[in-house]
Amino acid sequence: MDLELETIVLITILAFVFQYTDASLGMGYGTSLTPLLLVIGFGLFEIVPALLLSQFITGMVGGLFHQYFGNVDLSVGSRDLRITGVLTLFSIIGVAISVVAFVSVPEVYIQLYIGILVLCIGAVILLTFERTFVLTMKKIMGLGLFAAFNKGLSGGGYGPIATGGQILSGVHSKSAIGIASVAEGLTSAVGAVLFFFFVPAAEWGLVPWLLLGGLVSVPAAAFTVKKIHARNLRVMVGIAICALGIVTLVKVAFGWVG
Repeated sequence: MDLELETIVLITILAFVFQYTDASLGMGYGTSLTPLLLVIGFGLFEIVPALLLSQFITGMVGGLFHQYFGNVDLSVGSRDLRITGVLTLFSIIGVAISVVAFVSVPEVYIQLYIGILVLCIGAVILLTFERTFVLTMKKIMGLGLFAAFNKGLSGGGYGPIATGGQILSGVHSKSAIGIASVAEGLTSAVGAVLFFFFVPAAEWGLVPWLLLGGLVSVPAAAFTVKKIHARNLRVMVGIAICALGIVTLVKVAFGWVG
């Protein structure tokens, strides 16, 4: 894939901005980059595989920094690690199903589905931010399936559901962001492998520039999470999720997808 210097710089900057958002709020990388890269002129077969591979690396590095700054506890035997394991396992199942459906589902329906689901989750977080909920592994299993199905279909939609859903299930907001980072990274790795073997038309030329921008932003994002009060972070996550849902639905309404 031959890209002009201006395009490379633009992709790198966008990756930096939205990976920072993703690593600090638990969402926004694929959900935002997919439509923007479509507008620039790339196709889904160029975008989705590259997002999956790049987010495998940035997600794992993000998890390390969240652990370093104390946002999440991924030590052996910890609750956060158990949640990460369950979320990842069912996310892998979800992403495998989505890759099978990738070539047959019209993009407009994918975006409409994700937009409605994401907006509903964000609204519930904001309406219930003073309430606490009981965590169950069944909820985490369902989140993994839903979130990864979205990820494999569109390259985005994982973070809003995985992070927001964890918060609604009773997970501390800072832990939810760190857990989602690792789970999304591992899930993205499986998705990238599946694309490599089962989608011959997949292209990977965007990966270096997505990584260049994304990796630089991760340490700053993890430090940001450390400094934000948990209650304020939950409200910020709810607002961000609602915004992503609204943007997605506006895209569909005005025919900016498909």
